[in-house]
Amino acid sequence: MKTSKRQRLRQMLKESTVYAPFVYDGITALLAERSGCRAVYLTGFGTAASHGLADVGLITLTEISQRVRIIDRSCSLPVIADADTGYGNYTNVMRTVREYEHAGVAALHLEDQVWPKRCGYMANKQVIDRTEAANKIKAALDARVDEDMIIIARTDALAVSGWEEVEERAASYLEAGADMVFVDGIKTLDDVEQYAKRLSNYSCVFNNVPNLPMAECDRFGTFPLVLNSGPMSKAWIAYEEEVGRFAKTGNVSAMDVGEYFRHLLDVLNVQHYFDIDQKYSTEK
Repeated sequence: MKTSKRQRLRQMLKESTVYAPFVYDGITALLAERSGCRAVYLTGFGTAASHGLADVGLITLTEISQRVRIIDRSCSLPVIADADTGYGNYTNVMRTVREYEHAGVAALHLEDQVWPKRCGYMANKQVIDRTEAANKIKAALDARVDEDMIIIARTDALAVSGWEEVEERAASYLEAGADMVFVDGIKTLDDVEQYAKRLSNYSCVFNNVPNLPMAECDRFGTFPLVLNSGPMSKAWIAYEEEVGRFAKTGNVSAMDVGEYFRHLLDVLNVQHYFDIDQKYSTEK
């Protein structure tokens, strides 16, 4: 039997740390795969930004589940996806899980913020009652059909209430049945060390905002899944710099246009489509 992307992700997480870059469309997923990544993370922040919007609860379930489908179809890697708060109450959570599962996601995370949520690194976040959040995890598990799909419980309580509340919530969410926990809002090396120490007995997701090298992440032994927004953010800044240069000068920094174009044609596997056209146009 062919191993599914979900089964592959579960096995990879058991064997070694999985590093997943933020992606938000087909081309970013393809580039991540070609670069040697073993999984990708569909970012809510990046998806909102690609719509010209801030990550403050404006993107809908329909919009982001469509992105899951696009990314899952575009590359052969397991997709881990941001599912925000599940976009509402318990029934909304159940629909979210079903839509994401049908779209092909290998893992998703649900957070305990009040809806409409805010990006995990914005100020003035609020979290819902701990019991309500745990019950939303239970609803997610009841909605899941394929048990290989990973349900991650994310808490944003660190900035709101501190580490003791984070520990209580992590324990509650795992007791509810979550496969992994994800503490968001980690900013400094001290935060990372506290995270690894306080939740050392758990399987945790780490959003590598401090930008630690692999050896440092692996040293803690608590984070089988590490996310990083850096490639996406740097690409956007590079675009801003080049388009600014274009606006002022009418050209961009030195580049071989033909070489770049050929490379992108290769990334997008254009020859594959030409070969199909050739095959059927010559058949009799």
